[in-house]
Amino acid sequence: MSLHHPFTTPPQPGDVIEVRPGILWARLALPFQLDHVNIYFLQDNDGWMIVDGGISNKQTRAAWEALLNGPFAGEKFTGLIITHHHPDHIGMAGWLCEKLDIPMLTSRTSFLSCMMFAHSPAVMEATPYSEFYARHGMAPEIAALVSTQGHNYLRMLSTPPFTYRRLYHGMTLPIGDRKFQVLTGDGHCAEQVMLYLPEEKLFLAADQVIEKISPNVSVMATEPEGNPLGGFIHSLNYLKRELPEDVLVLSGHRLPFYGLHIRCTDLVAHHEERCGMIHDACRTRDISANDLIPVIFHRQLDPHQMSFAFSEVLAHVNFMVKRGQLEWISEPGDRLTLRSL
Repeated sequence: MSLHHPFTTPPQPGDVIEVRPGILWARLALPFQLDHVNIYFLQDNDGWMIVDGGISNKQTRAAWEALLNGPFAGEKFTGLIITHHHPDHIGMAGWLCEKLDIPMLTSRTSFLSCMMFAHSPAVMEATPYSEFYARHGMAPEIAALVSTQGHNYLRMLSTPPFTYRRLYHGMTLPIGDRKFQVLTGDGHCAEQVMLYLPEEKLFLAADQVIEKISPNVSVMATEPEGNPLGGFIHSLNYLKRELPEDVLVLSGHRLPFYGLHIRCTDLVAHHEERCGMIHDACRTRDISANDLIPVIFHRQLDPHQMSFAFSEVLAHVNFMVKRGQLEWISEPGDRLTLRSL
């Protein structure tokens, strides 16, 4: 079964598309290769509940003003749901919550992660983190650039709210006449929030399941032995098991679609293929995680892209180590390399 798209054209800037009665879709621009983020509006008893807010910059604030003075002129808002702590989703949270006088709703992990980066961005420059990259074979000058990514995060963030209302897996979230089931999943982000409406077969998937692109799944220096890819695959299998195939999927990027199960299957197959490439590379010689980057990414990478690429390679490596397919070898100078089993 292939994916089916009920909407083939996204909403124009400053406009919305009605996905279902009382459920609206808008789109905000991003200054990245992935050049947009989807946001949603859910009709509530006394106004609208917003889902995600975009990156904090002049262009996004202007886009929000256009929405608030256009299709939402005179409307009230009841809250802002943040699906996860990446800046294209949480960046405008502080600005929106203050301007509209609304609370932020998110998972505990998303809130605490955002607060750490917002108020202690230099923590990622600590010696244990630069040593983490060096042990895996990264050149010192690249490691120095990668370890300052916390400052880039801060530049994309309005001052976040200091309080929040917690969303957690299994809870019911009433919004207007609808009762959404809150789901959370790991992988792209720890405890990423998703919303499921069984009666209408509607699934707000955030960045967990997106058509055509695979969300980044990364090991962070703060948890060097983490297994986010294992968490991601577990989440995809859960969604295939618990949600029907014919739900309408509203993702954080690209177009809404039908075909949840086949998309989950394709995402798992994509990562298994990468694991196979890594396993083959480690058969020929002991190799560092950093040296595996060109095995997976066949293009020149700038330091920002290198950060994501290294972290994603390590996610596959840690997953394979835990599955017994690879083992770590300690080299002189405390350098780590990998060997296939």
